[in-house]
Amino acid sequence: MQDAFEVAAGSVAGRDHVHAGRNNQDAFCLWSGPEAVVAVVADGCGSGRWSEVGAQVGSRLVVQGLRRRLDRGGQPEPDSLLEDLRRDVLRELTTLAGALGERRSATVADLLLFTLVGAVVGPEEAFVFTLGDGVFAVNGDVHVLEAPDNAPAYLGYGVDGSPTGADAPRFLVRRRLPTAAVESLLVATDGAADLVTARDRRLPGRTESVGPLARFWEDDLHFANPAGLGRRLQVLNRTLQRVDWASRSVAREPGLLSDDTTVAVIRRRRRAGQVERAS
Repeated sequence: MQDAFEVAAGSVAGRDHVHAGRNNQDAFCLWSGPEAVVAVVADGCGSGRWSEVGAQVGSRLVVQGLRRRLDRGGQPEPDSLLEDLRRDVLRELTTLAGALGERRSATVADLLLFTLVGAVVGPEEAFVFTLGDGVFAVNGDVHVLEAPDNAPAYLGYGVDGSPTGADAPRFLVRRRLPTAAVESLLVATDGAADLVTARDRRLPGRTESVGPLARFWEDDLHFANPAGLGRRLQVLNRTLQRVDWASRSVAREPGLLSDDTTVAVIRRRRRAGQVERAS
């Protein structure tokens, strides 16, 4: 599948997190192999003291779990695949929580609460799945998922539940389509919602506008350089200060992303000479 599709990702700390002196609590993990291509983004709970740990661990557990299953060949049914995966990841989180501290509930709250948005392109079928809020786009069709009362579901809520995680939140399959119909898939944490609403705003310090979300899968630089997409997010979210010596004042132009933002894109490899433009 890596011959037919390419993948890119990047992440940037949100403006509010930077001002508060907090880490970027997002994470992403990618895998491209002969049987499938997988991209997963994770967003740690904002109230967790070190929830970036859970986001990093969770995204990797999910991708590695998918890799083990997809490496076997064939095309597993998405709902059963994700339910099997969910139980495995929950067992891993339960073991980790027990090893990190005696007060398991406090450990989970501090480190292991995160949302997930992922995309899988298999040999026959592709699908997008979520657990909690976020943003995804399938062939340019963009969806912003909001959590009621800004309280998304976290898989970590099932750590203290039954051994099979029967009471834990479940992965939801949001879109399924034949692999032959896939041109681009984007998955992002909820901070990317600002990108959707800011398309007509100027980039900090530039006359160029933000433009549509499509630029993330249409810009070849995001795929030619592993850091390309991340650099685009940094440009979008840099805060600039300009000194007006005449008035002896400082004008401040803030970045455009208030929350941590992570974007991952899978797109079909282009034929020689093929050109696309964002609209």
